[in-house]
Amino acid sequence: MESKPTPTKLEQVVIRIAGDSGDGMQLAGDRFTAEAAAFGNDLATQPNFPAEIRAPQGTVHGVSSFQIQIADYDVLTAGDRPDVLVAMNPAALKPNIDDLPRGGTLIVNSDEFTKRNLAKAGYDSNPLETDEFGDYQVHAIPMSTLTIGAVEPTGVGKKDGHRAKNMFALGVLSWMYGRPVATVERFLEQKFATKPDIAHANILALRAGWNYGETTESFATTYEVGRASLPPGTYRQITGNTALAYGLVAAGRSAGMDVFLGTYPITPASDILHELSKLKRFGVYTFQAEDEIAGIGAAIGASYGGALGVTSTSGPGMALKSEAVGLAVMTELPLIVVDVQRGGPSTGLPTKTEQADLLQAMFGRNGESPVAIVAPQSPADCFDAALEAARIAVTYRTPVMLLSDGAIANGSEPWRIPSAEQLPAIDPGFATPPGDGDPGHLPYARDPETLARDWAVPGTAGREHRIGGLEKANGTGDISYHHTNHELMTRLRVARVAGIEVPDLVVDDPTGDAEVLLLGWGSSYGPIGEAVRRVRRAGHPVARAHLRHLNPMPANLGDVLGAYRRVLVPEMNLGQLSMVLEARFDADIQPVTKVAGMAFRADELHEALLEEFAGTLSATENAKTPAAVAAAVTR
Repeated sequence: MESKPTPTKLEQVVIRIAGDSGDGMQLAGDRFTAEAAAFGNDLATQPNFPAEIRAPQGTVHGVSSFQIQIADYDVLTAGDRPDVLVAMNPAALKPNIDDLPRGGTLIVNSDEFTKRNLAKAGYDSNPLETDEFGDYQVHAIPMSTLTIGAVEPTGVGKKDGHRAKNMFALGVLSWMYGRPVATVERFLEQKFATKPDIAHANILALRAGWNYGETTESFATTYEVGRASLPPGTYRQITGNTALAYGLVAAGRSAGMDVFLGTYPITPASDILHELSKLKRFGVYTFQAEDEIAGIGAAIGASYGGALGVTSTSGPGMALKSEAVGLAVMTELPLIVVDVQRGGPSTGLPTKTEQADLLQAMFGRNGESPVAIVAPQSPADCFDAALEAARIAVTYRTPVMLLSDGAIANGSEPWRIPSAEQLPAIDPGFATPPGDGDPGHLPYARDPETLARDWAVPGTAGREHRIGGLEKANGTGDISYHHTNHELMTRLRVARVAGIEVPDLVVDDPTGDAEVLLLGWGSSYGPIGEAVRRVRRAGHPVARAHLRHLNPMPANLGDVLGAYRRVLVPEMNLGQLSMVLEARFDADIQPVTKVAGMAFRADELHEALLEEFAGTLSATENAKTPAAVAAAVTR
């Protein structure tokens, strides 16, 4: 009997699977991720969706992909380029093949490479029948035919049988990397519990893919990626939107308050509503309003009533909510506004990512209307960022913008589940009924430390009051048009937000002699970290830091920036944070920008750092003039 080949040990691997948006690529990727997480790999994932709900089948516009990096060490990104590319049809191959390095593994569903499908994808001839892919390890597998044959005993129709080919591909990958499929089978039984024949068909397709890898001679070896050494604890795989929803629930429990989400569905923020709607047993109320404005209006009303008011949206919805955010600023009520940023302007790129709402969050309202701004750095970090946003909102009676983005929201990574005892306490400090000798309720009386106004829940005896959008007299809350009062209230609102206690910025500068600092925010965290790893291995000293608090900024930020010859600021916009830093601090700020609808790759930032060390990093990154813009585009 022939023995099985010894697996080749790998430190890490990046896998991308791509196909039509209806081919189940996200499901297959999610299941492979679950296998890797259960095995103990560290991992990061990044799905990529088409903008159309159902683009024409077989076209490049309708391609959906899922990328995962698994490793036996701490993973910071889903990887730059795949080591293994699975393409379910020519359209999936066309936009992804250039990312596959020479020598990489290419697995294709050869059944879909028909003359018609090739033409729809823009191929003049079948590249599998030429030497075009001679530099790759190509495995052309008739997945559709083999899947239909495998599911035939179940009696399902050809259409349902054909849909199971994603499980065939998952079976092949599971065999290649030594992953058991029992957990996937259990998942399929649960997912299709009301359709046992469909569940059986998918399980048979999964096993057929595994058996193909086991019996075919085309695969010379299998691979093994060992367990990662992660801090001890209980972990689960989590997406950014799910972690953010859990963080909001945890904040409500810590504060002893109900959580109310008033929202309107919008990509890529809708999953927050979906997740919170499942958690009503924890004092969570969800309201899908008729539009964005009604959603935030309901959330403000919930805050007035003593709940943790939350609204969720993306960039276009933020624009609609701006007037109501100003109302929350004037009424000085806690409010969390979650903005899962996407490509803009207008409808823009609904399923792609961007970081271009920062200035809108800071200044996108009439009048002087300051708000706090917090940004998570990764999917798992959304939990802690939501807790921090709630702490600030409740303690300081202010709206807080929570700036996530599409890459964070849809990406996933392991999350170490904290114990309830570890959660920070949040004290809402509600006003209580007045005692003897109390002069009466002053709804705008302020805490001398935080400048937060009194928060009286309606129904509290002796604390009856009204609030609204007209300017308030300090203390009494009466309507006031007096110019000196408006000046006072404006400066008080600014001082309250400016006085929010946030931690100092922590700088990672191991040698202490770096002259260049890489400063990021949001989802640039992972790519920055990986790029810094690479340049340090090459012997270049470089420092890195990451901003969670964008308003107010850490008190030591000016000193940190001034300690370095140059500060590189990567962000997925045309330099919005750079603009703010240049206005506020005396430092040499160099934007590194990207607005392609995709997150930074580590190799892009690695290259920018090498250019900086060589003295060739282009100043036109700032693109302040039409000529500079033209030069940058030409480059």
